[in-house]
Order: sequence, then structure tokens, then C-alpha cells
Amino acid sequence: MAAITPIALDDIRAARERIAPYAIRTPLLRLNVEGPRIYLKLENLQPIGSFKVRGAANAMALAGPEALARGVWTASAGNMAQGVAWVARAMGVRCTVLVPDTAPQAKLLAIERLGAGIVKVPFDTWWQVMLGEQYGGMEGYLVHPVADPDVIAGNGTIGLEILEDLPEVDTIVVPFGGGGLSSGIASAARSIKPETKVFAAEVATAAPLAPSLAAGSPQTVDYEPSFVDGIGGKSMLPAMWPLVRDLLDGSIVISLQQVADALRLLVERNHIVAEGAGAASVAAALSGDAEDGTIVCVVSGGNIDTSKLVRILSGETP
Repeated sequence: MAAITPIALDDIRAARERIAPYAIRTPLLRLNVEGPRIYLKLENLQPIGSFKVRGAANAMALAGPEALARGVWTASAGNMAQGVAWVARAMGVRCTVLVPDTAPQAKLLAIERLGAGIVKVPFDTWWQVMLGEQYGGMEGYLVHPVADPDVIAGNGTIGLEILEDLPEVDTIVVPFGGGGLSSGIASAARSIKPETKVFAAEVATAAPLAPSLAAGSPQTVDYEPSFVDGIGGKSMLPAMWPLVRDLLDGSIVISLQQVADALRLLVERNHIVAEGAGAASVAAALSGDAEDGTIVCVVSGGNIDTSKLVRILSGETP
């Protein structure tokens, strides 16, 4: 899989027009806390509860009917699967999803509701597909959930909206899974307002970016499954490493407890339900490790198992 270069602003602007039938322009609201000026980019309000619909829509629209004639497939723990399935259903295209055995039940049920087929494999097998390997038996057009320039361009439309709605933004904090969301947003920000800082938010149980940035090369870390299932992994995707290394200003690593506290705060103060990954950016901003000034946290999704949400709201950390 070839290394990916920064996405041109024209490509991101074109993606905005392309994805309009499938994704909404999400609101930007102030977090109701005293002190820091923190705003929330609410991608949890997308039709599938996640930003992933943006990249899926752009990639599939660009692929065209001929490429999609045999169907479409992706490898996803849940949110990209829903994004691809949502767009596939709208286009009348068959969809199959390769999921890891750690995928949460709420996301699997959502994939089924959208009419996609599910193939469940061990996490290590799934991760090898993420690294660029094919998986026997999967047919149709592959939409990679991260390392696809068309997907990243779709993600970058979030950056356009943030800069338009809040031109004075100083820092954007983005949940970090493989880098497709953060690099898309950073590509837009660098073109429009280069002084804007873009930080990744990683959870300590699956945080390969921070040590990779410190070492200057991709590092492998221990991976521990948790309720923060939408971000993190064992290592950097090789195709994404040069891009995120050059575009991002750093990584803020937070604990599971900090994410649970942020998730609870979002419900109590703003009446917003986020999944663990979606609350990670807020936890990172509240940690004090982001730059001073006006901060935007990308709430990347809101697809969380109800049982886990109840436990978190009760004060537990699942």
C-alpha cells in the first residue's frame, strides 16, 4: 500500500458537493463548562451516528457504477461498516463487512439493520487486512476505512466546516484510529489557516501514535480492547505514517477513566451521547495538554452499547 500524500483543498471541496446526498453538515456547539473555550463538532449526529459516512460516500461516488457492480466491502469495527452500508443501500449496491471479533454488539446490529452481510474474524486477521492485505472470499470494490485518499478527502470536509463556522479556532483535537480523520481535517486546516494546531487524541490502552512521534518511526504497542472501540490499534498503518507525522502537531494520550468522565460530562452538560472514541477528544482537551485558546473537539461518533452507557453514567469505567 503506497504512502498517502496530503489531500488538496480542491479535492476536499469537491468531496463536499459529492457527499451532500448522504451526509449532513453537523453543528458546532460550545461545551457547557467554565474556563476553557471548547467547542464540539457533533459528528455523532450523522445519519449513521458517525463521521464515517463522509469518506464512504466520497469514495463510492468516485468509484462509479461499473466498479461497484459486484458490490462493495470494507474492514471495520463498526462505524465505517455502517457508513459504507448506508451509502450502498442508497445506491442499491450489495455490501459485505469484515469485522474483528472485538466489535461491539450495538454496531453489529446496526450493520445488519442497514442490510450488509457480516464476516467476523479474529482481531489479528482483521488487522492484517487493515495493513493492506486482501481477504479471500470478499468480492467487489474495497473501501479501505483509513488509507484511501478519497475517504480522507471526505473526512476533510469536517475541517472545511469547522473553519467556516469558527474562523478563530486555534486548536482542533481529533480522535485517532488510523489517521484518516485527523489527516483529512489537518489537510483542510493547513490550506485554510496554517497556524491552526491539530492534535490526535489516543486512549492509553491502544496508543501507537504518541510513541511513534517520539521515536520518529512507527512503533508497535500492546493493544487492550476496551469500551473505546472506535480508535486505537497495535501499530501505525505504514501508508498513513508519513502523512500523520507531517500534518499533526502531536498526540494527547488519555486514560479510560478520563474518557468515561468526558462521556458522562457530555451527557450531563450538553445532553449529547458520544461513544468512547467520540468522547476521547473532549477528554484530551480537558486534560490541559492541548494548546491554549479556542479548541474544537471532534465528537466522531455516538454508537455505544446501551449497557456500557448506563454503567458509565452510573460512575463506572467499563
